[in-house]
Amino acid sequence: MATFTAQAHPNIAFIKYWGNRDNSLRLPVNGSISMNLDGLFTRTTVTFHSAGQDSLTINERAVTGKGLERVSSILDLVREMANIQECAEVSSTNNFPAGAGIASSAAAFAALALASSRAAGLSLSETQLSRLARRGSGSASRSIPGGFVEWRMGSGDGDSLAVSIAPPEHWQLTDCIAVVNAAHKKTGSTEGHAIAGTSPLQAARVADTSRRLEICRTAILNKDFEAFANIIEHDSDMMHSVMMTSTPPLMYWQAATVGIFHAVREWRAGGIPAAYTVDAGANVHVLCPSGQVEAVRKRLSELPGVSEVLVAGVGGPARLI
Repeated sequence: MATFTAQAHPNIAFIKYWGNRDNSLRLPVNGSISMNLDGLFTRTTVTFHSAGQDSLTINERAVTGKGLERVSSILDLVREMANIQECAEVSSTNNFPAGAGIASSAAAFAALALASSRAAGLSLSETQLSRLARRGSGSASRSIPGGFVEWRMGSGDGDSLAVSIAPPEHWQLTDCIAVVNAAHKKTGSTEGHAIAGTSPLQAARVADTSRRLEICRTAILNKDFEAFANIIEHDSDMMHSVMMTSTPPLMYWQAATVGIFHAVREWRAGGIPAAYTVDAGANVHVLCPSGQVEAVRKRLSELPGVSEVLVAGVGGPARLI
């Protein structure tokens, strides 16, 4: 069988995915909108061979147990589609911290979906790839298309997929990621999604999602930064309120995280366009127009607890390399 290598970007969700209505199919309880992060990537190589069993290395370290099982579950779907029985050798590398709230699983499963399907002799459409990637990590569905992306929750497995709502060049936004903790988080997103419904706030968050999606989508299409800033901060705070009030509670924020929130809102009030959002982790994504990057990056790097600032523009789709 052939060997294929694919590269995919992580994405930052502006309207968040949190909670599933079907955990095995990773069907979300609400739609979401995100942006791919240029310059940050996962690169994955897949080779099918007849011997032994599936193997996985991430950043040159062998992975077994649940990590391998999750990858094999995607490979099983690919094998079924391609009508093959061969085992696969999977090798993956990231150029950014994994498991730290920078959507490493999104990039990883998007790259895996593309590389493994091609290595198995399949030529899947973007929508088919998005559905396949979703089975490994819900947010991976959004790392298949390019630019600004909306994941439509759909009615079932067949139509729960992501589409591009604007290409990378549509709006020159930059994500300045303030890293306050690069360590692997103790509770992963998969476990978090499973307990989202235990929060009394989740039902209200989900019921209000269509309103937030409309505001965010319109703000992106109109390049309206003020509306965009207000809705992404509001949505992020709502998701973390659900996390904090789940059973058991999930508290991803650290003191430095909250310090960044206050600073960003002060900067915006003072005329510097910047807005924060946080995925399932402590690190803060601060969005700004690309012309403000140096000012925002410098200010972030001077805040207490910020160890580094990663900078990413709007990224393209998952692709073969």
